[in-house]
This record gives sequence, structure tokens and C-alpha cells, in this order.
Amino acid sequence: MNRNEWKEREAVYACWLCNFPDMGNKQLHRLTELCGGPEAAYLADKEKWGQVLNPRQVQSLARYTAAWKPEAEYRKMKEQGIRLVTMGDEGYPRRLKDIPDAPYGLFVRGRLQADDAPAVAVIGARECSEYGRYVAKCLGATLGRRGITVVSGMARGIDGISQEAALEAGGNSIGVLGSGVDVCYPAQNRPIYERLIRTGAVLSTYPLGMPALPRNFPPRNRIVSGLADAVVVVEARAKSGTLITVDMALEQGREVYIVPGRVTDRLSDGCNRLVKQGAGIVLSPESFLEEIWQLWERGRKGTAAGRQGGLAVPKAPEAPEAGVVPEADAVLEESRTAGLPEELAQVAGVLDFDPKSPEEICQHLSEKSPQGQYPEKQIVSCLMQLCMEGLAVQVSPGRFCCRRG
Repeated sequence: MNRNEWKEREAVYACWLCNFPDMGNKQLHRLTELCGGPEAAYLADKEKWGQVLNPRQVQSLARYTAAWKPEAEYRKMKEQGIRLVTMGDEGYPRRLKDIPDAPYGLFVRGRLQADDAPAVAVIGARECSEYGRYVAKCLGATLGRRGITVVSGMARGIDGISQEAALEAGGNSIGVLGSGVDVCYPAQNRPIYERLIRTGAVLSTYPLGMPALPRNFPPRNRIVSGLADAVVVVEARAKSGTLITVDMALEQGREVYIVPGRVTDRLSDGCNRLVKQGAGIVLSPESFLEEIWQLWERGRKGTAAGRQGGLAVPKAPEAPEAGVVPEADAVLEESRTAGLPEELAQVAGVLDFDPKSPEEICQHLSEKSPQGQYPEKQIVSCLMQLCMEGLAVQVSPGRFCCRRG
């Protein structure tokens, strides 16, 4: 048996091990080391297993093994385009090897890129605001265009928006699931899931077919942060699950950045608290890009002492990117309202990410141009038309904000 055949055979039995749901990473490592590999562990007796597992786990593994057909299950997995990458494999992400309790194996669909560029985890609120949506899209697209991998949990809201934007920009993204890699969760993100499989990667540490259970997500979050050089938080409430990922990132030695928000906005409570605790602040994509490339370069130098030169920070694009914190930019406003009738353009020009009532819009227009006032009913009609055009959104009864991007 040559080396490639031996590795394939070991992968068959590593698949058997990693699909057993009742064993932690430390036990997986210890069992394979004790037995001399996955196949040897499969062939070992209960007494050998008992040197690592408790009696209940031994009985559970025996029942599972009796029903498991290694070659058939491995073949079925490969037919679905899924592969298993274990820590000893060349394709295992370098960053994950350094985190506490590193995962024994990763089920992967798609293509994991080599560790030759920075990676950033973009995370945040599922029920995000229009502002948060805009920021996530802007940030994801900028990172994607500049060759930085966007890592996230493919969740609703900030996670999925940033990943979709990175892919739309021609960049790379990795989705880390809290279910089996063959289970798309949430179902509404199926288009992102399919696109990640084609042009990025989806991965999971959980057995195939595992549903998205609540207990799966905290461990999943440490993989999200572990795959990244830095974590960026875009909108998080004071008790958001996003902050669990931040804690794990700090334990792993990752840099944490936040997008600050208004002190009156409950979606920014968690972010603003992190500012007080000393987190980095994202003020624009370009300044953040510089920091990330420099951070990554320092990390490379740290792992390759004595290496001459280093990675040059890429030149900024000739045209500056739109800021993460949008400004009342004349060019942006002109493109947003181009082609609209005058009354629609005036109403659209008042809208920003702070929700406003028709009465407030009337007042603003009156102050701006007393001769150009509109009745409140006419303002409401304009707002409805802008919503239909995709330029505005009603965020609550009687309150509207702009929609950009």
C-alpha cells in the first residue's frame, strides 16, 4: 500500500470517528494517538477504548460502530462533494491549530484557500438595522475586493450580508455552520450556502446530518474567530450572542474591532461597551484594510523569523471607498436620487439611517426650502413610492429610513 492509499484508508476511519457525536476533540486526539491512527482505533476492543472513554461512551461507540459501514459512508460523503480534513492533513487551516481544544476534523464543502492572505470574521446582529445592513455590505465587499477572506456563521443579518457582499465582489468567504455541513441553516440563506460551495467554502465540526441545535452555536463561534486574524462586530445588543464570539476571539489572541453606534441605539449597546473596554474602531474600510494587512504581516514575520522582506501593504484604490460611516456626500446623494421626480428626490434627500416620521420630513423640507413645502399626505405618498423603488424602508409604523446598497 503506497502513501496515498494509506492516507485514503485512514480518512475512511477518520470519517467514522468524526461522525460519532459523543466524543470531544481531546478524546479524539487521545484515542487515535493511543491506538496508532483512526483505522487502528476502529479495530481496537472496548478495553482499549475504555482507556480514553467512560463506560457509557464505550457502549455508545460500540452500538454506533456496529451500525456504521465505513467504506459505504465515506463513499456517500464524497459523492455529496464533502471531504474531511483532519489536523494532520496539509489542508488543515494553520490558524486553527493554534487555538485551545483545536478541532480534530473539519467537514468541508467547497474549497478552503491556503493560509496566504488575511482573514476577517464579520459578525453582528441577526435583526440588524438598515445602517447595519449597509455597513456589513460595504465592509464585506471591500474586504472581498482586496483579497481578504470573510469568515462568518452564515446567519441571518450581519453575518450573511457580509459574506454575500464579499462573494458578489469576487472575493472569498468561509461559512462555519452550527449544524452538519450538509444541512443549510438558516434555510433562507440557501442561495449564500450554494454560492459558498461553488466559490468559497462551508465547513463544520459536527457530524453529517446534525441539525442546528442551540448548544452547537457557542462551539461553532470559536471556529469562526479561530479562522480569522481579526473579528469585526457590526451591531450587537448588550446581551448579544455575538459577544460570546468576542470573548472567544480574545482568548485566542485575535484582534477585535467594532463599528461604533449611537448611544441611544440598543443595537449598538454591545459595540459601544467594547469601545470602552479598548476594542479597535473601524472608521472606514480603507483604514481598516491597512491595519489588517499590517497585522497579518507582523504575524507572518513572527512565524518566520529571519525571513527578509515581507508582504507589502497593497496600494489603496485610486477612487476612495465609501466610508463605513456614511457621510452626506453630494456624489452619493446625486446617484441615489438620479432620475427621480423633483418631489421624490427632495424627500429621498432628507432620509438617512435615522428613522423619521412624515411630520419630521415636512419640518426638514420646510426649513430647507420654505417655498417647496408639501402636505403631509403628499409626503406619505412619496415615501410609499420610494419604498417601492427600493430607496426607502418602513422600519416601524410611521417611521422611515433610507435604503442604500
